[in-house]
Amino acid sequence: MGKSGVTMTEWWRDAAIYQVYVRSFADGNGDGVGDLIGVRDRLPYVAGLGVDAIWLTPFYTSPMADFGYDVADYRDVDPLFGSLADAKALIDEAHGHGLRVIVDIVPNHTSSAHPWFQRALRGEERDRYIFRDRPNDWESIFGGPAWTQVEDGQWYLHLFDSGQPDLNWDNDEVRGEFESILRFWLDLGVDGFRVDVAHGMVKPRGLPDIGHGNQATMVGREPVPFFDNDGVHEIHRAWRRVLDSYPGERIGVAEAWAPTAERLAMYVRPDELHQAFNFHYLFTPWDAAELRAVIDSSLATAASVGAPTTWVLSNHDVKRHVTRYGGLARARAAALLTLALPGSAYVYQGEELGLPEVLDLPEELCQDPQRLRDPDSGRDGCRVPLPWTRESGWRDPWLPIPAEWAELSVEAQQGVPGSTLELYRTALRLRRDLSGADLTWHDSPEGTLVFSRGEVVCTVNLTEAPVDFEIDGELLLASAVPGAADSAAWWKVKCVP
Repeated sequence: MGKSGVTMTEWWRDAAIYQVYVRSFADGNGDGVGDLIGVRDRLPYVAGLGVDAIWLTPFYTSPMADFGYDVADYRDVDPLFGSLADAKALIDEAHGHGLRVIVDIVPNHTSSAHPWFQRALRGEERDRYIFRDRPNDWESIFGGPAWTQVEDGQWYLHLFDSGQPDLNWDNDEVRGEFESILRFWLDLGVDGFRVDVAHGMVKPRGLPDIGHGNQATMVGREPVPFFDNDGVHEIHRAWRRVLDSYPGERIGVAEAWAPTAERLAMYVRPDELHQAFNFHYLFTPWDAAELRAVIDSSLATAASVGAPTTWVLSNHDVKRHVTRYGGLARARAAALLTLALPGSAYVYQGEELGLPEVLDLPEELCQDPQRLRDPDSGRDGCRVPLPWTRESGWRDPWLPIPAEWAELSVEAQQGVPGSTLELYRTALRLRRDLSGADLTWHDSPEGTLVFSRGEVVCTVNLTEAPVDFEIDGELLLASAVPGAADSAAWWKVKCVP
């Protein structure tokens, strides 16, 4: 029971959550950019998928140097996306469809257009940010130095774009301001926050040099001094107290890049955030032994702190997994594998349609600041607008939608047996019956995975040759012919193998 006597469902432990990249989801006013009205219009579609919640990427007032992750006003909506009234209407309408709403919060940095930073440029209240007389050797995640010099000779830190100055979380004003921002959106009715760069707010004393380059490639793989410092956990504990002070089980989700599963688990200890994206799983190659190892490690480390594991295959920052895995067959099989695992699962808009990464966008249209580091690391290709109809459903979209996506559109797949859209819908519906069931591995041929959860058995063939799994039971769902190369299937059995 909760503090108020209300039964605690802990809905977030096995929730399926749909990520909406707002500018590319649906256009409600015909200007070629997705907006909050467009999201509202498509809520029946999202609810019809069978998910429990939606996560909205930033829609706050912003110059859009990093597509909204450079926030100039945390309490208002950028006119590009609508108004505060539109946000409130969207939240209320989503609740009417049985969907909870998670919004992004960006605490590591503000926009350089934020009033606080504008005052800092004038030499006022500069301690809210990180200014130094001399820069160290830290590099921006987007490439180049992580420091920019201002007119009076000092330098400010920006671990991302120069338009995203890092905040100084040793400053009590910063901490108080963000708790106030959380309460603003909680009062408006949101059900939680995805915390951008949840590992980044606290910097080490003295800002020590790293001593070598290619620092961005180290993130999430080995320790770097500017990320994953223990001090961030004090902030998350304070935020958890804010979340727990509201009814309805409001949650915090960490976008945390940590070098080990054990370090990642620290973000979801009982008094911190509720979920943390499992990027170790996302980047595991299509290999049975490696996937089993990361699944076991993820489940064990999350369980060690009493948390669920949060599975993710794609998002707005990485290449779509159709392309990463080398084709739609593997992507469909990966979806059934992922949705059969215990814990929470995220679905990135368009993965339910089997969309690939767009690799041939015209150079002049690519706008992602991460391309400054390496053109191949640009994220524009995973942010191409969603095709709703065979004609796209957009008028002059901000990024062009490939003509070959006509047959991947919602219109083309809706109600078509065997389509990727219907595969996801069925899997998300059946997944609800797995809630609370533990995972048990079973012996299987080399290059395959077989596990059960209750009466449901999941078989995955990760090889290029067909396999007979000899399952005696009812076939519930399959990504292809059961046992075919690069396929997965769910079975209901009375006697688990």
